[in-house]
Amino acid sequence: MTVVVSPASGSARDWKEMAALFRHLVTDSDASSAMLFLLSPKEPVLQLSMLYGTSWTVLSSWARIHVEEAIPAAEATRERRTVWVGDPEELALHYPRLALMVPEHAVAAAPIFSGAAVRGAACLLWPPSHPGRLRTEEAAAIETFCRRAGLLLERSTRRGHPLLPGKRPMALTAERSRTPGQVEALAAHDYAMRLPGAMSLDLEGRITFVSDAASDLLGVGAADLLGARPWERLRWLVGSDFEDRFRATVIGHQPAQFTVTRAPDVSLSIELYPDASGVSVHMAALPQTTPAGQRHHVLPLVEATEIKPFHQLMHLAASLTETVRVSDVAETIANQFLPAFDATGLVLMTASEGRLRVVGHRGYDTAFLSLFDGHSLASDNPPAKALTGHSPLFFTSFDEFQQTYPESVQYGTRNAWAFLPLVIRGRPVGILVLSFDRPRRFPPTERNLLVSVAGLVAQALDRACLHEARDDLARTLQTGLLPQRLPAVPGLRVGARYLPAAHGMDVGGDFYDLIRCGTAIATAVIGDVQGHNVRAAALMGQLRTAVHTHAAVGMRPDDLLTRTNQVMCDLDPGLFASCLCIQLDLVRRRALLATAGHLPPLLRHPDGRTEALALPPGLLLGIVADAHYTAVDIPLSSGLTLALYTDGLVEAPGIDIDDAISALADRLAHTPNDDIESVTETLLGDASLNPRTDDIAILLVRVTD
Repeated sequence: MTVVVSPASGSARDWKEMAALFRHLVTDSDASSAMLFLLSPKEPVLQLSMLYGTSWTVLSSWARIHVEEAIPAAEATRERRTVWVGDPEELALHYPRLALMVPEHAVAAAPIFSGAAVRGAACLLWPPSHPGRLRTEEAAAIETFCRRAGLLLERSTRRGHPLLPGKRPMALTAERSRTPGQVEALAAHDYAMRLPGAMSLDLEGRITFVSDAASDLLGVGAADLLGARPWERLRWLVGSDFEDRFRATVIGHQPAQFTVTRAPDVSLSIELYPDASGVSVHMAALPQTTPAGQRHHVLPLVEATEIKPFHQLMHLAASLTETVRVSDVAETIANQFLPAFDATGLVLMTASEGRLRVVGHRGYDTAFLSLFDGHSLASDNPPAKALTGHSPLFFTSFDEFQQTYPESVQYGTRNAWAFLPLVIRGRPVGILVLSFDRPRRFPPTERNLLVSVAGLVAQALDRACLHEARDDLARTLQTGLLPQRLPAVPGLRVGARYLPAAHGMDVGGDFYDLIRCGTAIATAVIGDVQGHNVRAAALMGQLRTAVHTHAAVGMRPDDLLTRTNQVMCDLDPGLFASCLCIQLDLVRRRALLATAGHLPPLLRHPDGRTEALALPPGLLLGIVADAHYTAVDIPLSSGLTLALYTDGLVEAPGIDIDDAISALADRLAHTPNDDIESVTETLLGDASLNPRTDDIAILLVRVTD
């Protein structure tokens, strides 16, 4: 037995005992591969801690599984029961990520209890030949392992050396029934060397044996191949399907056959045969021409539809996790889904308020799709039927389609369709429609693969719809809290802009306002509440109301900040805020300014000279209730421009804040002063085009004659 141990908490003796129990589980249940997950003590995450019959390289993406994920091991953990999936359609529908990696396999997952607490889960896989039910002896083996493993985990914890998952799992390989003698081993080696194109790979993909004939076919000496992975050692294999086919073979424990091209005149047929210890490879050169009536031998191992799109679908699965908006989901599946299945057209619809809405398409014109946009889910058409019935519909030809729907209209040369419902835990999300120009048989394997990918699309689409709904809510909230328009004040020209952050909920605590305090007095204010969430926005609304109320009665800026700070401390929100307040007296031509920890305003004098006005520092609002603030008096001359802004405009990683403010002042100084809106846009610069991690508010006030 070979055991690869990674650094992990717990005694070596206990881990060795766990490995022995795990090995017995696999042999007693006759599983092709197995995984042991242990629950992290710090977070609701299952970590891969032991595996058999496959490799860490292949399963590295499954190293951490959140207990809420749609994975049998996670479901067994959170529901504290054994999960059995013996039907390929059920696997594809409910566990799409797993079904993409191990199509048509049978899967069992069971929780491991330590006392009354779940400490982990065991997951086993069997090849497609397994019956659709869990055998009695297999269930008994799983129950025995989980009980003994739970006792071992409990015992190790009592001893003060709990078994905790490490950075990498222990990998158990197949145990040899006996060790061959020297003569027998040499005979086996000679026999293997005589095999045409023989090569062996371990579960990590490294070459452990290569015959002379195989090294000749590959064009590299055996000594240079041993210990290397073929797709890393041989440049002409880069970009081929070799690595993807190897991974699929190791995970699925099914043979596979494919062709690679070494040179324009040299093509190799490669056959992969897996077992619990690795993969045996057979290679043969293919003739460049085929005599009439003769066909190349193709093993009936895996249907082309099973293996052809595998690497594309794995890439699709990874890409979908990065999509944020509905348009991103539609674009991703159109770019990768269509070529994977040689489809001609794609339509993505969402289900909202009892109706289907087209949110993305490829291969159709908008006018044609407008005929179906907005149809009720109660309609008698394929998309509605598939979604309400939670069952995919496949039509192999237009004749078959028209038999079911006589009034249907053929679009172009479309001659086959797949209507894939997008459902999450019984809740309809939308529908994905694929169309093909030629009649298509849709064998069971391909149907299950399509349903699996549809499950991933459903998750991505649901996330995107939620994100856009939150984004719309945030924008509506932000719009409602900021002033719809600023009042017209004789003697002042005003410009303002607000740009939300490009991440998160697009809602923050930046605000600005201009309040008329009489016929010739106005107060300009700008502030920034800590945080970028609904809580910060709500506090911003309260803060702006308090400032507006105090300013409207003519309160001086220093007194206004003192009173507003007391209000904020009484609210005790656990957040702080900065604020800059300027009272402009257009009769006396004077201005009073006071700050509560906000950035200094910029002053552009009539002659173009620009400066950042240093004000007596004041504490942020909400820190202490008895804070006091100091006002500064400056003259207001005709043509003077005041620029108030928040830190999102000037803060950036690696840039000194003082340098950034100086650069902003220089930009203001060299901007033509005739149009206040143009000045505002100039100060914003590229901020409106580039992604931002902070929101921005800017308020410009110019004194006129």
